[in-house]
Amino acid sequence: LKMSCFWFCLPLYLLTVACLCHSIKAPTTSSQQSFKTDLFNFYHSLILADGKETTIHLLKDIPKRYYFVLEESRALAPFTVTVTPCDVPIEWSILMHKASASFLGKAARGDPGTREVSKAQKAPTMVSTIFNYKGNSVETYMGMSSHSALYMLEFLSTERDTHITVYLTTDTTSGHLYPELPMDPRIDVIGIGHTTVTLTWKHSPSVLQHRENIQYCLLVNEKHNYKSLCAAETAMRSSGVKLPPTLALSLSPYLLEPQQVMILSNSELSIISKASSGEVRQICVGTKNTYTVPSLSPSTQYYFDVFVVNLLTNASAAYTGTFARTLEEPEPKVTELKDGKVIQIVLDGKNQKFYSLQYQARHKKIQFTLQLCRGQVRVHITKNGKTVASENISGLRYFLLKGKLLDTYLVQLRSTEESNSSVKVQVSSHFHKPLFPLLPESIKIKSFSKLRTCNSVTIAWLGTQEESKYCVYKKRLEEDQVWMELQSADRCSGPESRHKSEKVLCKYFYDINLQRAVTTETIKGLDEGTLYLFDVYLFGPSGIPIRYHSKVVKTRKKC
Repeated sequence: LKMSCFWFCLPLYLLTVACLCHSIKAPTTSSQQSFKTDLFNFYHSLILADGKETTIHLLKDIPKRYYFVLEESRALAPFTVTVTPCDVPIEWSILMHKASASFLGKAARGDPGTREVSKAQKAPTMVSTIFNYKGNSVETYMGMSSHSALYMLEFLSTERDTHITVYLTTDTTSGHLYPELPMDPRIDVIGIGHTTVTLTWKHSPSVLQHRENIQYCLLVNEKHNYKSLCAAETAMRSSGVKLPPTLALSLSPYLLEPQQVMILSNSELSIISKASSGEVRQICVGTKNTYTVPSLSPSTQYYFDVFVVNLLTNASAAYTGTFARTLEEPEPKVTELKDGKVIQIVLDGKNQKFYSLQYQARHKKIQFTLQLCRGQVRVHITKNGKTVASENISGLRYFLLKGKLLDTYLVQLRSTEESNSSVKVQVSSHFHKPLFPLLPESIKIKSFSKLRTCNSVTIAWLGTQEESKYCVYKKRLEEDQVWMELQSADRCSGPESRHKSEKVLCKYFYDINLQRAVTTETIKGLDEGTLYLFDVYLFGPSGIPIRYHSKVVKTRKKC
């Protein structure tokens, strides 16, 4: 009944207050005058919900106003208003209009004396601004409500269109929508390495009280700190990154965008997002208050923000962000290359560090030969400090370079995969005597589906104009072994790494006409419906083998 009366009397109350405002002769501010005008248009305004977070979209230079009136049973009770800017700084204020209780009583009873307000009637100025703020920080106003007061919140963005969230509540007994921050909300940097930064922060009281519903989420980027999770998500979306609704939902299943990578390990969820503004990393660490951020770049400044998130309401509170610069990477060790000598290098995929090789030329023309054994490798070659070659290599790659005597060449190699990669390197001034065999146009093995039977497979491969030795090997596989076998294959290893039972045959052939430099072989004695891995090794004059790309073929089940 009280609520029915409240909403029935509210329009009359607003109209009455508006009349009072109209009769006041005292000078008023523009905000107060605007406030009075808006009372007449109450039905075209918006009521702010109590106990609910409201998202408000603001257009540039156009103020937006929300109202709330507190029912009589809530008289002189505390209330709070929390405003979170999600992008640029905004201006916002709270205005209160308070009418006398006797006048409101007459208005509610429909007293004719209230229909005309004498201009000579003395009434104190009832409109007052009780709070105002300009900036992009999360701000909370705490006040005492009055049943005879109408409150207006006015928001304005002067930079550009934006959005904010507003939370009004009069219930201060049932807990907080937003997680609480500790008395000291700073993030401390307690360790800095070349690729890591260790952070710690004081526990939120909410974590200690509601551990199962609260978690910490960390945001790492190279641009600046964010004062709210809302602001961080807005900035990332404007950079072209699509996000889940909030980091609080990071533990729920959702589809990642193509530019996002999700890593789950040791109960920690990391989301790495690639955007035009650089990499942004989101890490949810549960209730731990110390964390070492891994896989950072050396000599780079990073900004770190910690948010304590309520998993039930998706509301969050931001610690005071910090920043740190990782240490400079020490000068890499340089290995001297010797003319004609082949070395094999294993590259660490996790650290993504360059492996450096140096060579001082004893002839004007030299040739670098690189054979990719496993993984993916990028090579960068400089001559006296100037780049002469930079590319990802595959298979066998030759770099024939011209210069002067005693020119200094630096070859830098690194894995472009997270797993380890391997490569063979040789430099020689006697490139007219190649160490590796002459290669055909393609080193792929072809199989003929129509020639497959239950116990035989026919394969073919290209040769060269140079007579060479070719050896064929086979290996039986299970369905679940195929991917691992192909990924882990060492393309630099020769037949000596194979079991003797896997050898099928060896043969010599060549053809002056490259169009006819192709050979076929039918491998018999196979099992029906079975997967086989076939490899062909090419041996040159030096005896160093080149392994063709492996081919997996399955025999027919029925013939």
